[in-house]
Amino acid sequence: MSAQRDPAELTGLAGWVVDTIEALGPIGVGALVALETVFPPIPSEVVLPVAGLLAGQGRMSVVLAVVGATVGSVVGALVLFRAGAALGADRLRRVADRLPLVDRADVERSERWFDRHGGTSVLIGRCVPVVRSLVSIPAGVERMPLVRFVTWTALGSAVYNAALVGAGYLLGSRWTEIGTYSDVLNYTILAGFALAVAVFVRRRLRERRAEAQD
Repeated sequence: MSAQRDPAELTGLAGWVVDTIEALGPIGVGALVALETVFPPIPSEVVLPVAGLLAGQGRMSVVLAVVGATVGSVVGALVLFRAGAALGADRLRRVADRLPLVDRADVERSERWFDRHGGTSVLIGRCVPVVRSLVSIPAGVERMPLVRFVTWTALGSAVYNAALVGAGYLLGSRWTEIGTYSDVLNYTILAGFALAVAVFVRRRLRERRAEAQD
């Protein structure tokens, strides 16, 4: 394991995370992760490795850190799930009818896809930065059975949380290296989303022009 740095030396967001976790232990980890799930400016790439760093210095159990983080992930995901359920499929279709370049049929196709692959989407989505919070909303819109949603969310979150807490535990004071690789992954995912949207818009504009010429 790398040489350890006193977490008390950390400042800014990381310092606040350290203070919260040291004051509340695994409950603090869970509270921060729940907040991060619904408020992305608090990045899990800081919270979880710092928890691992503290665990590596014997200030907290690494197992309890992962458990606390996973409970927090589920709590935060349930907030977004409820928001999606409050929106509902019918209201989403009405919104789609008012949006340019979006048809009700697009929403219905998405619903059919989520009906077939919803569990896998939640499980894998919880392991993917950017997607991990958003995937709870369509699950709520489609009213995925709550037990199924919580099960897949807990499993996917446990894998993600264990990976980042474990990385912080092993890297020690070099935990900030995690953010470098995470940023690359985040930007790659966002670029993929942007490309997918661009392809969708281009195809839909072509369809609209073809319909106007008929």
